[in-house]
Amino acid sequence: MKPLMWAICMIDFENDRRVIIVKSGIEANVLSAVHISKFNESTSKVVEINGYKIEFSPEYPILYFEDQELGSKWIVDYVTDLLNIDVRGLAIGRSSAWTVDWINKRQEKPLNRFALFKPTSNNSNADESMDYVLKNVRSSDFIGINEDVSDNYRFNGKLGPVKELAISRNGYWVTCDNLMNFDAIAIYIGRSRLTVSILNLFLRHWRAGGSPRLEYLEVFFENGTVFENTFDGDLEIVRTNEVGTYPVSYGEPVVIRNCYRVQRTDGIMALVDCDRQRFYMIVQHEKASH
Repeated sequence: MKPLMWAICMIDFENDRRVIIVKSGIEANVLSAVHISKFNESTSKVVEINGYKIEFSPEYPILYFEDQELGSKWIVDYVTDLLNIDVRGLAIGRSSAWTVDWINKRQEKPLNRFALFKPTSNNSNADESMDYVLKNVRSSDFIGINEDVSDNYRFNGKLGPVKELAISRNGYWVTCDNLMNFDAIAIYIGRSRLTVSILNLFLRHWRAGGSPRLEYLEVFFENGTVFENTFDGDLEIVRTNEVGTYPVSYGEPVVIRNCYRVQRTDGIMALVDCDRQRFYMIVQHEKASH
């Protein structure tokens, strides 16, 4: 019987190459691929199968490869073929951008979760790797980006659809055009260089029917921003004593009070709150005017 409750996740970050099974929120390592240079000849629990050295450690088997990319592919193919299920999660570093295209070609279904992490030492090719990942990744539930790119980096594509997009630590590269082209239900942007004037442009885009799936937007400003409790007049934003609540994935629900209300042309309302450190937007899809 096909193990529908199991999810296979691939990790390919620097020297950490593993396949993980997740079931009911519990993770278990299944296989690991390690470069042959790490092989210890004195290890007694080693066998050789089809030319590959396999160490049966107490935690999980470790396979040694000369070609690290081949090793990553081999352990993923082995586990997914054995269980007859697709890869559902992918966590990679900058040098492993190749995995995105490889996953897209080997399975029809998109990932459930994807994460890109900045390297611990290598600072080269950041812009190229980021651009390739953003333009090619397919993930239905979550995309997390934690990567340092240059100040000149610009992303000119579309991203999504996805339920949650988190650029939580290094979002200084995100522009208003990017926000408009992010197809997500919840968006988190950290270390943002957006200003309230730029966010007015996004609100104008939203009022006209843009970003129709958006339910929550959270922007934390990198250096603080000037907010004078005013928005552009054409946005028709008004003060309200309504309370907005959104169940964020990272902790307690976000609650905003003494905020502002803005209405889309189709009657959908949103509550907006802004100060020097942050900007919140909670869309009230259930409160459309008729």
